Amino acid sequence: MKKVSSILWGVVLVAAGVILALNAFGITSINIFFDGWWTLIIIVPCVIGLFTNHDKGGNIIGICIGAFLLLCCQDVLSFDMFWKLLIPAAIVIIGVNIIISNVRGNKGTEVYKMLKDSGAPIKNATATFSGTNVNFDGEVFDGAELNAVFGGVKCDLRGAVIEKDCVINASAIFGGIDIFVPDNLNVKINSTSVFGGVSDKKRNNNQADRPTLYINATCLFGGVDVK
Repeated sequence: MKKVSSILWGVVLVAAGVILALNAFGITSINIFFDGWWTLIIIVPCVIGLFTNHDKGGNIIGICIGAFLLLCCQDVLSFDMFWKLLIPAAIVIIGVNIIISNVRGNKGTEVYKMLKDSGAPIKNATATFSGTNVNFDGEVFDGAELNAVFGGVKCDLRGAVIEKDCVINASAIFGGIDIFVPDNLNVKINSTSVFGGVSDKKRNNNQADRPTLYINATCLFGGVDVK
């Protein structure tokens, strides 16, 4: 996905450079600094994110907000209407994401429920206006709850003993969560995000002979990085 993202950003930059060059030679007179041009800073990354990120809902919300702001700058819609509809629209889209996720089924939620029912230890780590490091070196890892609220959590699983499927419920609200994963572990992500998202830097996540780490992530102006 990283390669696709780089290619798409390259296409955007080439297109912008070509337009500026044609304008300089007087061949075209395209005004790239039109009213509301800055909304492209929101729209373009979200459009690229639809092709490269796990979380589609957050990118759809970003595209809708960017398009709405552009229409306001073009005097097609009013800014008063934008502020009235922003929060209701975000809530509706999040709700739709949750419904779709449950209809399709979420293996991560199933694994978490099985762990709770079996009495398996679920570790908790919360950072509120602070930073927290969680290390599982030499410990048997089944699952964890990670919460970052205006803070940061670093969770290191590289030295943990993982012999079966496990799960992490991660919530990043105006904060960030870094999860360091060993190479012999598959990673599956399910996320609901608004102005945030999950970045998965791991590769080879479909090896049949490996246990799987399921990450259920909720991001609100925050992010989860899987490294």
